[in-house]
Amino acid sequence: MSLFAKITCYPPLGEVTCVQRNQRASSFSDGDKMQLRFTVVLSSSKSFPEQVWEVEIWHNIGNFNWSALSLRKYPHSVTPTVVGKGAVGSYYHYTFSEEINLPLSGGYAKFTVRYRTGPDFLWQWANEQRLVGDGELAISPGLETALLEPSPREQLGRYIDNLADQLSIQSQTSEAPHALLWSITGEVPAAQASQSGTRKVVLGQPSSLIRYFSLVRIWNPWLAPRHGRKDIRLTEDAVLCSFLRSDGKHLLLLAISGISNVLTVFRSTEGGEVIIHSRNDNLECSEFRVLASVADDFEVACCALVYESRKLIRSSGRMAATISDHIQPHSSVGDGNAVVGQDERAQWLTNWYDGLTYCTWNALGQNLTEDKIVDALEILKTYEINIANLIIDDNWQTLDNEGDSQFKRGWKAFEANPEGFPSGIKHATVAIRERYPSIQHIAVWHALMGYWGGISPHGELSRNYKTKMVCKKDSVAGGPMLAVDPEDIHRFYDDFYSFLTSAGIDAVKTDVQFFLDLLEDADDRRRFISTYQDAWSIASLRYFGNRSISCMSLTPQFIFHSHMPTNKPSIVLRNSDDFFPDILESHPWHVFCNAHNTLLTRHLNVIPDWDMFQTSHPYALFHAAARCVSGGPICITDEPGKHDIELINQITAPTTRGNTVILRPSNLGRSLDIYHDYKEGHVLRIGTYNGRANTGSGIVGLFNIKSADVSTLVPLVIFPGVRPDSSGEFIIRSYTTGKTTEVMRPSNRNSFVLVSLEPRGWDILTAYPVHSFSSDRKQGYSEDPSVDRVAVLGLLGKMTGVAAIVNSDIYVTNGGRLRCDISLKALGILGIYVSNLKTKSIDQHIMVTISERAISRQTIWKDGGDGSNILAIDVLTAWRELELNSGWSNEVTIRVFVS
Repeated sequence: MSLFAKITCYPPLGEVTCVQRNQRASSFSDGDKMQLRFTVVLSSSKSFPEQVWEVEIWHNIGNFNWSALSLRKYPHSVTPTVVGKGAVGSYYHYTFSEEINLPLSGGYAKFTVRYRTGPDFLWQWANEQRLVGDGELAISPGLETALLEPSPREQLGRYIDNLADQLSIQSQTSEAPHALLWSITGEVPAAQASQSGTRKVVLGQPSSLIRYFSLVRIWNPWLAPRHGRKDIRLTEDAVLCSFLRSDGKHLLLLAISGISNVLTVFRSTEGGEVIIHSRNDNLECSEFRVLASVADDFEVACCALVYESRKLIRSSGRMAATISDHIQPHSSVGDGNAVVGQDERAQWLTNWYDGLTYCTWNALGQNLTEDKIVDALEILKTYEINIANLIIDDNWQTLDNEGDSQFKRGWKAFEANPEGFPSGIKHATVAIRERYPSIQHIAVWHALMGYWGGISPHGELSRNYKTKMVCKKDSVAGGPMLAVDPEDIHRFYDDFYSFLTSAGIDAVKTDVQFFLDLLEDADDRRRFISTYQDAWSIASLRYFGNRSISCMSLTPQFIFHSHMPTNKPSIVLRNSDDFFPDILESHPWHVFCNAHNTLLTRHLNVIPDWDMFQTSHPYALFHAAARCVSGGPICITDEPGKHDIELINQITAPTTRGNTVILRPSNLGRSLDIYHDYKEGHVLRIGTYNGRANTGSGIVGLFNIKSADVSTLVPLVIFPGVRPDSSGEFIIRSYTTGKTTEVMRPSNRNSFVLVSLEPRGWDILTAYPVHSFSSDRKQGYSEDPSVDRVAVLGLLGKMTGVAAIVNSDIYVTNGGRLRCDISLKALGILGIYVSNLKTKSIDQHIMVTISERAISRQTIWKDGGDGSNILAIDVLTAWRELELNSGWSNEVTIRVFVS
């Protein structure tokens, strides 16, 4: 007989699981015990008879010798709910689980799974069948020992071997609880004439290293993740390095730049030592600075670095003083506020990045004209796609050297080029706003230093502003370029943005910012880098508020000088290299890269933008789902007529005012698995959260980044916002299948779901908190199945429909009826989970009102039929039928009574 089975294990095989005391994903403590639960779901083909399977964990936990841990088979009633595509129908699913005591002293261990159909059959090993490595465990000590070392050097020396003697190391008080923090400094020689001073210091070698993660500069404008095992091997300059140790602790290093004209990055030796490499553009010796932190949790250690970085930037005082001295806001009200009593046209404003955006870049190409833009917008209107924002991208400007490379073309004048825009840019914006009233904001693209080739020496810009010839060092964009001199850059940006405003432009996408870091001459770098950043920040805030996109600016100087300070509104920051529609293999990497870059950028004063995508594309749904869980803006760049309306409807919703908005979770999405290497092909898990603490919903996006089917177990406790010690109850719902689990608790052994994904497959799981009400009207949690359990799901049919919920209040009235008051920021089909809905009649037991008016019966049903426990309410249709008016609010309140 052939043996055919699939193994899905939690903790997963082939990856490090960091096991800590009270750590949510893997372990729990019981008095002086620290325990880990292994759970295996074995899926066998229904084309074979059912077998009496045996499953063991083979491990070396607490011992150098490997041994077996037999797992108990649990009945079908506790088999994890199967919610993913491809996981239902053709397989039997069996759950095996057992706990194991972990050594309180901590340590490093490996494990794998073996299974067989009975005692007369040979064991099958998962690491042989699946071609994956052993699972790894980094076990943190159950009891921490006090640090008794007398000096900061000796403290840090516990984590880095052979610390360089020439470095100054100081302990810092961490603002992140339970994190250790150090500042590492050293001198960098002064610049000599045009040559910057440089210094290279071998910091030392991270000790007890299992795996590392770093964010490196794949090109001057972009960061990307790099992973490895054991000794660090960097082939590109790194800004952030994180090391997972065998004791479960995380050692993080952050190179500080953008302060005092010093650029600092990390490199490595062939032997796995970390190198600090610094460049000083000053005419005197300066100081480089590196921050190091250690904690049991990556996020805690990262927060310690970010908080300390902000203090360093504040202490320098330069950015704060510059902005406060130059910006005199014309209004005290920005996006996202209600303006009342000041303007007869007062209305409720929403953030511009909450609207669906259309960009002309991949859609219309670089040969851009007013007619092409209008034609594309007309087609969007025909398809009833109501975009809120339009970005007029590259090549609207008046340029020289037509036909040459973009790097050799210079910018001549503020006005648009007469060939593409014969009546000027203002004529185009006026026409667009008149014909397409749904468009609230129009942005234009421009390079920070003019155009890709700078300023033309033959145009009015070079005549009106002081310029300087600079040289850039780069294999692609290098060479001489004319630029506005820093002495005139504030006036230049004030004039340019004043012109754009008068032309009807109210937002900008400012690109090619990394050119500042390509400047070769030390004097140019010292004069240009900070001055240009400040001039752009001041002008964009003065004229456009937070309606600006900072692009190609993931350079170290920008990260710390412009993006880290919190003394200004958050703006949109491009989070990765471009979306390349024609390079199929780039798309899983694009999402993977963004999810890991956000581990850092989510701590900056920005809204990370995962770049535009096309809705009619083999990876369209993959990209759309990633944008929805990112928490950032959503921008499409469809070629005219190539639109997937069904997809667009899954990521947007109409408002009571007739606008179209995206549904952004309130938190930013990031990778939940810091040390997963892209080449290992694990399911990419992106976690985010929506709502208030303890009452909101955790969201996990799952993405198959390899070209084969994959299955994964997703435990409830990995969802952001779900505490492992919580007594609360939750349900998990799959977006792609619409399947909803039974009620779960974090402490229960069967609080898992099994998801199977095909190549290019994805799913979005949402964990909703459940409110329980007993029949005697006393709120509380109960195992009694007669107790009403209720959860508000948000808008059904939307990838992140839970983000439509503004607030909800659920309680039992004095009359004994269950009442739900729900406020939504968008219209659609509202879903409410009611545990015993299948026993109720909508006609007899359900009443729904909007603005205190009862809605029609045909707008209420059970999603999935009479056996469903999901109540569906078509709020959009009801709103239109009742002909309601939004008034001063952009929200709609639904009241549901269940008797």
